[in-house]
Amino acid sequence: MPKDTDDLFAASGSASKGYTAKDIEVLEGLEPVRRRPGMYIGGTDVNALHHLAAEILDNSMDEAVAGHASRIELELQAGNVLIVRDNGRGMPIDPHPKFKNKSALEVIMTTLHAGGKFDSKVYETSGGLHGVGASVVNALSEWLEVEVARDKRGHKMRFERGHAVGKLKDLGAVNRRGTTTSFKPDAKIFGDAQFSPARLHRMAKSKAYLFRGVEIRWTCDPSLIKDETPAEDTLKFPGGLLDFLKGEIGKSNTINNRDFAGRTENRDGRGAVEWAVSWTPAIDPFVRSYCNTIPTPQGGTHEQGLRNALTKALRAHGERANNRKTGLITADDVMEGACAVLSVFIREPEFQGQTKDKLSSPDAQRLVETVVRDHFDHWLAESPAEADKLLDFVIDQAEDRLRKRQEKEVSRKAATRKLRLPGKLADCTRDAAEGTEIFLVEGDSAGGSAKQARDRATQAILPLRGKILNVASAGAGKLQQNQELSDLVQAHFGRAIAYQAVGQRDQSIADMNNAMKLDRMMVAALYMQRGNQLKDARHYDQAIAAYDRTIDIHAGWPLAWCGRAASFDETGASELAAADYRKCIELTATSDLERQRQAEARERLDKMDAR
Repeated sequence: MPKDTDDLFAASGSASKGYTAKDIEVLEGLEPVRRRPGMYIGGTDVNALHHLAAEILDNSMDEAVAGHASRIELELQAGNVLIVRDNGRGMPIDPHPKFKNKSALEVIMTTLHAGGKFDSKVYETSGGLHGVGASVVNALSEWLEVEVARDKRGHKMRFERGHAVGKLKDLGAVNRRGTTTSFKPDAKIFGDAQFSPARLHRMAKSKAYLFRGVEIRWTCDPSLIKDETPAEDTLKFPGGLLDFLKGEIGKSNTINNRDFAGRTENRDGRGAVEWAVSWTPAIDPFVRSYCNTIPTPQGGTHEQGLRNALTKALRAHGERANNRKTGLITADDVMEGACAVLSVFIREPEFQGQTKDKLSSPDAQRLVETVVRDHFDHWLAESPAEADKLLDFVIDQAEDRLRKRQEKEVSRKAATRKLRLPGKLADCTRDAAEGTEIFLVEGDSAGGSAKQARDRATQAILPLRGKILNVASAGAGKLQQNQELSDLVQAHFGRAIAYQAVGQRDQSIADMNNAMKLDRMMVAALYMQRGNQLKDARHYDQAIAAYDRTIDIHAGWPLAWCGRAASFDETGASELAAADYRKCIELTATSDLERQRQAEARERLDKMDAR
């Protein structure tokens, strides 16, 4: 039996000796945050930097929503230093039961997953969930200081890169309460990234809109401002989200004269909802959603609840109004042109990731859909005229969506479909339109002879039946249905359509322009052919009408003038015939046949003058 050379256990033990228990690291304290900041704040860029500000500001907002704070101050100083103050209860500073040598403040700031928001005893609803926000900010700061005013005494503690510098200091008696957090992000983590005054001001403004019971005071060092952001501002909005929405859409025209807005309180522990919606087609639609004052830019279940509520209520109104087009409506049609702001407050929300960009709590969808649906039903019923106006707008969006989808499907099929050559066309080989020509011949026998004599590079041959539709008298419907005329048009326009299908717009336009010129010549030739047939059959009045149409289309064609002159001559209209003979002679001949007809016209004029 051959020796097995692929035995994994036959390898030398040197590889396994290089990976032992001593290679297993155990990161303690806040070291995991500094080693892998992206796991906690999503990266180390400018967005992550501002996430630090949001974490500290959200802690103060939780105090305000819980009813313990009415004022928050946000101050940006030179040197990339940010200060957040509130007049809430203040962080606990007494010794922690589990860590008797540490104050509760030090435990909060230096221990991951330490906080008072894991149950609903201290905060009924809160943006903080995992007990990592403040400690992560501490870990990623060059320095951080917390000052607490509680029970009429002040205390202060300093940290550097997550480690406490000394013990908690007693500042003595104070006549205030609350928490002040000052910090400077660590340049070793964030590089040269700086706080943006405009972004921080927007953040503070949105928080003030979300909870009408708080006043936020904004202060910034004037030297840091590069735009129209105010250096000082007091943000308080009693109107809540409706004020927020009106500030966003400004004076833009809306479909309805009144906005759909409302709010419910958290009385039974199910949660609170506030919303404001306006249909404003003049600006790009948007939905700004929040959960427990935390922005959710990627949406989530609460946004889905809003979409469902608006769609179901509007459909129900359309069915009551017996509008047959109501069935076309989808949630996308309802939200097209809609500008909305939505805020929910719920217990123990579930987010996707530590940065909380998307809400995933199923209860949020049910709560929002139930509450908003009920209020929107009443809103529509209160003003049927306004409701019908909104319904018509949404139906227009649905029809436009279906039309675009159909056009896209047609375009897709046209792009993948092989171009069919019309009739029995023998096409030329040159791709460019310039210098090419098409010959219309009568019957297959003439087509065979023409194909043998042609220049394959530039000349195309299209055999036609001996007698096609009378274009002088036929209606537009018959012209469109006639196969011969359809082949003629496709022969001229087919390549332009093909170029358009594959996106070569310039080439398509060039070919289309050339084809339009050829198409006019084609129609003129048909009228000419009809005129010749009528003249030969001695139907001179009808022949003259056909020649008139030919001249209207192509006045520079000597054959048309000569044909009409002959018809006039046969009916005794000598003066009209003479005028047409002279016009035929004046024009430039481009073929032997035209030169022959001009010679006949001169001979006929000479005879007329001799008489």
